[in-house]
Amino acid sequence: MEGLLAEHERLSQSGTFSKTIDDIQKTIDLLVKARESIAANPNETSLNLVKLQNPVKSSLEDVHKDLEEVRKHQTRYSKLLDKKFKDKALPQMDYDALSSQPTLINRAIAMHLLREGQFSVASTFLTEATKNNAVDTVEEDMTMSGTEHDLGLGSLKSESLRKQFANMYHILHEMKNERNLVPAIEWAREKSDDLEKRGSNLEFELGKVQFVWLFVGKQLQKGRPNLYGGRQHALEYARQELSHFRPRHLREIQQLCGAIAFTPHLRQSPYRRMFLNSDAWDDLATSFTKEFCALLGLSADSPLYIAATAGAIALPHFSKLQEIMKEKRTEWTTKHEIPVEIPLPPSYRFHNIFVCPVSKEQTTDRNPPMMMPCGHVVAQETLVNLSRNTRFKCPYCPNESHPKDAMKIYM
Repeated sequence: MEGLLAEHERLSQSGTFSKTIDDIQKTIDLLVKARESIAANPNETSLNLVKLQNPVKSSLEDVHKDLEEVRKHQTRYSKLLDKKFKDKALPQMDYDALSSQPTLINRAIAMHLLREGQFSVASTFLTEATKNNAVDTVEEDMTMSGTEHDLGLGSLKSESLRKQFANMYHILHEMKNERNLVPAIEWAREKSDDLEKRGSNLEFELGKVQFVWLFVGKQLQKGRPNLYGGRQHALEYARQELSHFRPRHLREIQQLCGAIAFTPHLRQSPYRRMFLNSDAWDDLATSFTKEFCALLGLSADSPLYIAATAGAIALPHFSKLQEIMKEKRTEWTTKHEIPVEIPLPPSYRFHNIFVCPVSKEQTTDRNPPMMMPCGHVVAQETLVNLSRNTRFKCPYCPNESHPKDAMKIYM
């Protein structure tokens, strides 16, 4: 990989067209000058053309040399790319789990576009999908709750949903680009009860960053013309807006106010991380997006993005698996179970799993985990094989039980 990066660096440095553009401009200047001379004295046209021949030829040769150098680096870089990333056929499967779910796929695409603020593109996509009869009504038995049930394919066209995301992007724009937390604070105050039920600290975090911005921001922006004015404004804000957070966040409020004693030497104070945190605004924007989507009944990240990223991570493993199965002439016999472990990041693990300690197979909806009276758990198929519909001994302890006494565990 280092060789590829080194060649990329050489290409970025030498593979430019600046010298070529200069040579072409010289040729243009020669032609313009010759045209002006011919226009001024038509009788010397032949002489001017003869004088122009060698300079233009030389200039065009220089252009060719410049392009040849660029092509050489591009060819070398292309060969290194082909050598490093060999073209392999994608894994082929007879079973396509998504082929029978066009409605869910179209809904995921439309929702992703709306979440990204691409409202006009989402509208066009939904219109064309409807014309092609690719968008159907969401089945009633789909397990959606609250707002997510209202986010069926039909209601993706509604103005209310677009207004929700438009409001989110407006607040994020003010927060990231304008350093204006007022819209976010007003939204959090309006949703205070819902945020409280979720156990969210977003409203306090917004107030804390606002305090820091009032305390430090004026000093950084205006050359610190009035340190006391900045501190006094921040303290007044803390008295008015942060006082009702004292039961839960008293210690943090004390730290915010205690930093006054260290002004203007905050960089050497124990509170420097709280007041001079360069990631505070990005972290706050991420927390706001998460809570905003959660109150809409949505995940913080786009499901389409998560699925595509997880697929990109898993693809090399599936490709390797297919090569091994081809060599050993074996087949993938289970549709609902992946035969190898995919190393997804922790943030992409949304469900608990259980592997039967006897059969070593992962449980599924059709083969759920079953807990025996003794407390040990095995897969349902294992339970059937062990019991033969009669009393049996637990494979891990001396207790005996009947299969009907086992309880299904919901993951």
